[in-house]
Amino acid sequence: MQLAEPRTSERRPAQFVEIFLQPGEFWFGDRSTRVRTLLGSCVAITMWHPRRRIGGMCHYLLPGRRRWGRSETLDGRYADNALLLFLRELAHTCTRPSDYDVKMFGGGNQFGTTSGPASMNVPDRNIEAGRELLAHHGFTLKAEHLGGNGHRNVVFDIWTGNVWVRHVDPSPGARHE
Repeated sequence: MQLAEPRTSERRPAQFVEIFLQPGEFWFGDRSTRVRTLLGSCVAITMWHPRRRIGGMCHYLLPGRRRWGRSETLDGRYADNALLLFLRELAHTCTRPSDYDVKMFGGGNQFGTTSGPASMNVPDRNIEAGRELLAHHGFTLKAEHLGGNGHRNVVFDIWTGNVWVRHVDPSPGARHE
């Protein structure tokens, strides 16, 4: 799938930084940034401030840490910590959760089956944790592309707030989006 340039008055900067997030990583930056990631059962959340053209993305693997103290370093592998990383950036930029366009992606089943105990269904638990944490901290989801089978490629251009998703479902007869 070819990604098209956004149809907005804001064009791609002549020079921009391209960041590829590995699982557990977090990035927050300005309008000269494109952030990419590849998701399976993990979830990515993007946040974009339309007026200031700042934003970021997290790529978390699990809903939360079992045990951790407040003195420990925040770890982007966990949804609860990833949201705290976002909140720290919002505090630094003197912005509020209601200022942001928030989108959530991923939580795909990688094995084509959901058999087994619900407590072991990591994709669904990741989705649920993300939604609950966003609501708890005062964020409103503007868009989402979640669940199903397969993986997703996600590209976020901070200069426009546009996010592109390519969903690859390996199921027989599945349509790729």
